[in-house]
Amino acid sequence: MAIDDINAKGGVLGRKLEMVVADETENPETGISAIKKLTADEKVDVLIGGYTSGVTLAQLPHISSAKTIYLNVGSASPATNAKVKTDYDNYKYIFRVGPLNAAHQARQLTTFIADFVKGELGISKVAIVGENAKWVQDLAPLLKKGATDAGADVRATEFFDAQTSDFSPLFSKVKDSGAQFMVVVLSHASSDIFAKQWYDSRFPMPYGGIDVKSMDGDFCERIGGKSVGEMAANFAVRAPLTPKTIPFFDEFRKRTNRSPVYTGFGANDAVYIYADAVKRAGSTDTNAVIKELEKTSYIGIPGTIEFDENHDVKPGTATYKGPALLLAQWRDGCKREVIHPKAMRTADYVYPAWIKK
Repeated sequence: MAIDDINAKGGVLGRKLEMVVADETENPETGISAIKKLTADEKVDVLIGGYTSGVTLAQLPHISSAKTIYLNVGSASPATNAKVKTDYDNYKYIFRVGPLNAAHQARQLTTFIADFVKGELGISKVAIVGENAKWVQDLAPLLKKGATDAGADVRATEFFDAQTSDFSPLFSKVKDSGAQFMVVVLSHASSDIFAKQWYDSRFPMPYGGIDVKSMDGDFCERIGGKSVGEMAANFAVRAPLTPKTIPFFDEFRKRTNRSPVYTGFGANDAVYIYADAVKRAGSTDTNAVIKELEKTSYIGIPGTIEFDENHDVKPGTATYKGPALLLAQWRDGCKREVIHPKAMRTADYVYPAWIKK
């Protein structure tokens, strides 16, 4: 969509943008091969993509060696950008357009626990449940400390393998801990199974948090409505976050008949951000473009995109309208309503049908 729009307006510096694709999958070796194909064979000017932090981390030395700008729109580990500050000459090529890194997500999820779970629901006993993945390992300790500092009583912290097919032992541990709310950090196929088994077992506590698969617009429908009641973090939903949010969501649905997730609108913003930097530089010279990328202040789909000294996207604050975690609840009819932050709320929270307040 972004490329079509820019090319229809004459391209960049009189040249048309062209997209070349390589699938990195969720395998580091395949991911490295994809980078080599795009940089060595296709000789691309910019790489836009990413999803799994483990794959991205494996790719970084190869991106550095190729001296090619990389705009990450998927992986969340803070480690992917850590070397920008400590080894700038070799890693200045790395930028994260989105999502917020795991540390920022932990802080904003802590605010959700403090302001909503504890502050509004009156629940202080929580359990943290997450997949045994790199970015979750980065996030969970920060989340536990933040929740504890906010006055929550973290009764359990449980990790499980991404291939888990039976959650009854984990549910039993959480229930036995005395927790009354599950804060989840999920990103792979287990999300579907988790939601189904939570619903089918009428597990006696609500859950919410970061559930990447539940960001999908069709998540609720594809599991037969069994996520109704869950709250899942999103970086944008069809709401007036910026003047670009609703038009993008509507055009995306018109073209694909589905709703976009963060990698979709991150990629869209990344194309415009790169094109704007090239225009300001007056050249596609990598070093010149990097200097302009560092000055970026772009009103994108989830908020205003700016980069910090690690080339990491800055999170939104009370005074800065950058990207933020929105906690949206699945409702009857597989609709979504924003519950947190309160300033963005589109409806009040509703407990799952089998759980009494």
